[in-house]
Amino acid sequence: MSEQPYLVVERVAKHFGKFQAVRDATFTVKRGEFVCLLGPSGCGKTTLLRMIAGLETMSGGRIVQDGRDISNLPPSGRDFGIVFQSYALFPNLTVFDNVAYGLRGRGKSGAEIAARVDELLTLVGLPGEAKKFPAQISGGQQQRVALARALAISPGLLLLDEPLSALDARVRVYLRQEIRALQHRLGVTTIMVTHDQEEALTMADRIAVMNSGRIEQYGTPAHVYAAPETPFVADFVGTTNFLKAKMLAPGRIVSGGVEIAVATPEGTNPGMDLRVCVRPEDVMVRGIGDTTPNRVDVTVEELVFMGAFSRARLVGPGGMSISADFSANLLRDHSLAAGARIKVALPAERLRVFPG
Repeated sequence: MSEQPYLVVERVAKHFGKFQAVRDATFTVKRGEFVCLLGPSGCGKTTLLRMIAGLETMSGGRIVQDGRDISNLPPSGRDFGIVFQSYALFPNLTVFDNVAYGLRGRGKSGAEIAARVDELLTLVGLPGEAKKFPAQISGGQQQRVALARALAISPGLLLLDEPLSALDARVRVYLRQEIRALQHRLGVTTIMVTHDQEEALTMADRIAVMNSGRIEQYGTPAHVYAAPETPFVADFVGTTNFLKAKMLAPGRIVSGGVEIAVATPEGTNPGMDLRVCVRPEDVMVRGIGDTTPNRVDVTVEELVFMGAFSRARLVGPGGMSISADFSANLLRDHSLAAGARIKVALPAERLRVFPG
């Protein structure tokens, strides 16, 4: 018998007057799983997180946590810890008292509280900082304190609302690794809101990509990246080329005067306008021969150095424009430079085709 989901979000909706902030959001979270709600500003991801916490009332749907329907429970009746984007630490309390805040009033002795706070500060890498006030520590350290405070009561569910967005890039990269390792070590079920695709791809077990209040795709980072189900997901997660095309026949399209073999998507017919997406790293250059499928003659218009690789802008027949990522080895082996004429291929299995 399969394990029951730890959290079930079923057709959850939120309306502010006529505005639909969240529409029929449905997904499940396994026990111990790390899930990211990913999307642009205003897509409804924070509103959805707040409804899971009970900080926002639902307009419809239900939420079940560990077999218990919590849809109408107040925040105090739910089992969660939360870390806000702004940290929300008490500036007049020490680090110790901030972490201990949720433990007081739960019948714990002073010694038990002190031991728990010491344990948590060590866990988040802040031993010896207990007597400092929030203003005396860095933003990254404040975020660690907020995380320790959320974990103090050993919640079944940890909610993170863009916890790293206020930090500088290097601290953000370091802390996301630390948070993921800590979550994995503790096994606490976690939902994190973020607008940063790299954050979601590197931290999550599964990602819910949201747009205009809807979850457009829910799956593993690898699946969401490699097999986007909508043009929005293809465009928002990673970098993608979109080519205008028209269907000639099942499995055959034309773009820029070039016939291309593709997997035929459902609901398409000959003569229909299409959008074809291909990732820059999927454009093939090596081993292209006269019989290579989906071969295209292109000109290298521009090469932009990006460290480990260079991004090329390729122009093909009919004004076809494609971005492609070329490794330093490939550039050296093929002596590629702006103005070069080369052959590339667009592998059929790496092309995603959408109506429109």
